[in-house]
Amino acid sequence: MEKIVPVIIPAYEPDEKLIKLLDELASEKFSPVIVVNDGSDKEKYGHIYDKAREMGVVVLEHAVNMGKGRALKSAFNYCLTQYEGLVGVVTADSDGQHAVEDIRKCMDALIEDPSALVLGVRDFNQEGIPARSVFGNKTTSKVMKFLVGMSISDTQTGLRGISAEFMKFLLTEKGERFEFETNMLLDTKELGIKIKEIPIRTIYLEENRSSHFNPIKDSIRIYAVFFKFLVSSLSSAVVDIVLFSVFCAMFKNVPVAIGYIMLSTIMARVISAIYNFLINYKVVFKGKGSGLRAAVRYLALAVCIMLLSGFLVSFFHGMIPRLPEAVVKIPVDCVLFLLSFFVQREVVYK
Repeated sequence: MEKIVPVIIPAYEPDEKLIKLLDELASEKFSPVIVVNDGSDKEKYGHIYDKAREMGVVVLEHAVNMGKGRALKSAFNYCLTQYEGLVGVVTADSDGQHAVEDIRKCMDALIEDPSALVLGVRDFNQEGIPARSVFGNKTTSKVMKFLVGMSISDTQTGLRGISAEFMKFLLTEKGERFEFETNMLLDTKELGIKIKEIPIRTIYLEENRSSHFNPIKDSIRIYAVFFKFLVSSLSSAVVDIVLFSVFCAMFKNVPVAIGYIMLSTIMARVISAIYNFLINYKVVFKGKGSGLRAAVRYLALAVCIMLLSGFLVSFFHGMIPRLPEAVVKIPVDCVLFLLSFFVQREVVYK
C-alpha cells in the first residue's frame, strides 16, 4: 500500500506567499496538499483559495475564524477519514516561512520513524530575526525546560511531522488556537512519544508582519498550564504560611514533645497539602492517571517536605531566635518548593 503523507497548511487571510508555496509544492510533486481556510473574508481572500483549488489543492472551509488549533484538527480529521495508507501529515505555515526542501526533510524523517513527532527547528541565534520572535521562542523553550523538563529548541515551529496515531489523540486535545501546538508538545511526554528535531532554514519575510500570533494574548494561552501550576503552588504556600502562623500563636506556650514549630508545621502542611493535591490533580494535570496512585506518591512527598521544613525552620530559628518563625519559614519553603516541583513533575504526575 502506498505511503501517504499529506501537507497541511492552515491559512487565515493569506496573501500571494501562499500561492507561491503551493506552486513550489506542485513542482516538487507533493500530493495531497490540504489548505484550511480559517474563516477568511470571502471578498478579500476568496481569489486566493480559488487559485488553490485550480491547482488541485483540497480546501477545507471554516465559516468563521476558529484558530490554528481548530484548523489543524479539521485537517487531521479529514485526512484520517479520507486516506488509506496514511503514515501521518506534515504541517506548514502559509506565510512563506517554510522552504519546500525543509518540508521534504520533515516528511522523510516522519516516514523513516512514524513513532516520533518531527519538528523543523530554526536557529534563533542568526542575525535578522525579528526581536519578538527571538524573545518568544527562547523564553518558551526555557520555561518549558524548567517547568516540564523538555528540551526543545523551537517550541513554536509550525513545521511538524505528525503520525496518524498521534493525530487521533490530538483530535480531542484542548486548545483551539496557538496553544494547541504547545499542548501537542506536552502530550509527547505523557504518551512517551520521542521528538526528532530537524534543522531548517530560518526565514522571516517582511519582519513576519503577516503572522497572526499575538505576543501577549497568545502567550497567555500557551503558558496557561504553567500559570495554573504556579498559582496552585503559591496559593497553597499562602494557606500554609497563614495556618502555620495561627498555629504557632496557639501552641507557642503549650508544652509539646516535638516542639510547637514542628507541630504547627505538621498541622498547617496537612491542610495545605490536601488543598494543593486536589487543585493539581483536578485543575492543573486534569486527573488523567490513577488518582489513588498519585495521592500515595504525593503523600510520601508531602511528608518528606513537611519534615524537612519543620527541621530546617527549627534549626535556623534556633540560630536566630529574634526572627519571627514565619520569616524563617519563607526562604526555607522557597527552596523546598523547587525540590517539590521537580519531584511532582518527574514522579507524582509523570
